[in-house]
Amino acid sequence: MVWKSVLTIATLLLLSTSGCSYLFYPHAKEFTEKAKGATGVETLINLTNMAEATATAAKGGKGADQPFDDLHNQFHAIDNSICCVEKSVKEQPAYALAVTHNKELKTIFKRLWKFKNDQPQRDQHLDLFVSELQEMRQTLETLR
Repeated sequence: MVWKSVLTIATLLLLSTSGCSYLFYPHAKEFTEKAKGATGVETLINLTNMAEATATAAKGGKGADQPFDDLHNQFHAIDNSICCVEKSVKEQPAYALAVTHNKELKTIFKRLWKFKNDQPQRDQHLDLFVSELQEMRQTLETLR
């Protein structure tokens, strides 16, 4: 009986874990480490550059091929890193816009995931994803 309670609590803790966590996408941490900049904003800029290049490489593919898998992990690295910027950055109005761009990336990626096996929808959503990454990067540049 006690084990059921412990298991239930542990499950709830795992499911409620969010932001700055690589529990469910451990490869995202590897991409974050590769993109590590002097600041949280620089890391995010590096991640958006990396994800843009990967999204371009994923065009023409099908399913969860290697570029798509890398993009998936890079997306989670961006999503996890957005909360890890310095407090002074979070207080700037442009940070709120960067968070909005991140939410838009989530929506686009969900659709991209749905169409990962279907051309031309996959490539169309990759183009949209790249466009949103570029807008996010422009916003992040103002936070430097």
